Parts: sequence; C-alpha cells; structure tokens
Amino acid sequence: MRYPIGHFEPVPYSEKKFQEWITDIKYLPQLLENAVLNLDAAQLHTPYREGGWTLHQVVHHVADSHMNAIIRFKLALTEEQPTIKPYDEEAWAKLPDVEALPVNISLTLLHALHSRWYELIKGLDETTLMNRSVIHPEHGKVMNCWHLLGMYSWHGRHHVAHITSLRERMGW
Repeated sequence: MRYPIGHFEPVPYSEKKFQEWITDIKYLPQLLENAVLNLDAAQLHTPYREGGWTLHQVVHHVADSHMNAIIRFKLALTEEQPTIKPYDEEAWAKLPDVEALPVNISLTLLHALHSRWYELIKGLDETTLMNRSVIHPEHGKVMNCWHLLGMYSWHGRHHVAHITSLRERMGW
C-alpha cells in the first residue's frame, strides 16, 4: 500500500519515455482532481494506509512537492549545478495551511503550476536534460533534469494511486 506503483526506477533517455513523462506532468492535476472527485470530508480525512497521510494531506503534499520541483528545474536550467534545499515533508504536511484549507486550493494551484512546468520542459532536448543538474544534499548525489523529470512523473502517479487504491478498497 505504501508504494502502489512500485519504487521509481531511473531509465536511460528515450524520446518515447520523454513524451510519456511530460504527458504525466501535463495531466497530473486533472488525474488528481478526478481521484478525489465526490469524496466527502470524512473520506478526505482518511489515511490511505495505516500510519499514512490522509487523502487531504496527500493532495496538499503533491502541491508542496511540485512547487519545489519546478524551482529545482529552474535552478538546474539557470545555474551551474546548484545545491537544492531539502524540506521536511512530514512537518509540512502538518502545517496550518494544510490543516485549514480544502483540497481544491492545492488542486487549483497544481493546474496553474503544471501548465507552467509543462511549458518549461516540453521543448528541452536530450543534451539539456542529461547535462543540467542539481545537487541533492540529502541524497548525496547529483540529479540531472532527466532524473528529476522521471522522479516527479512517478511521484504524481504514485500519489494518485494512493487515493485510487484506497477508494477501491473502501468501495468509494
């Protein structure tokens, strides 16, 4: 239940995979919105697994994560291998904005954010994707834009699957 689509597995560059991943970026907000469609407050405040976040927290987490993601891409594209700032996802999931605001706020944000992000990356070529990178100090490694793209493509699908798999299990 923790990894309903498995772990992210890096793959070599291919045009086919690039198109798949940017399509994931483009359509994630709609997929996430569809995943929570018609859920009531009690359902949204149900954890997707024992000890996991609520669906409400998951939606806000995706917005938080993907705001960081576009910044990471922009840093990689405009600076020479910058060190990015990690953040405490667990702590962010408990902040007052997450607790107080309905999920539609983050869904609206994701629609706008992913439109910008898609426009940013759709024209990138293999050389740029492979050669522009950031340093992730928490993981202790260099991550190029290709890796970031794959990771965030997976990330969105991963969290949509948390919601849809809970809906299936609960018969919602």
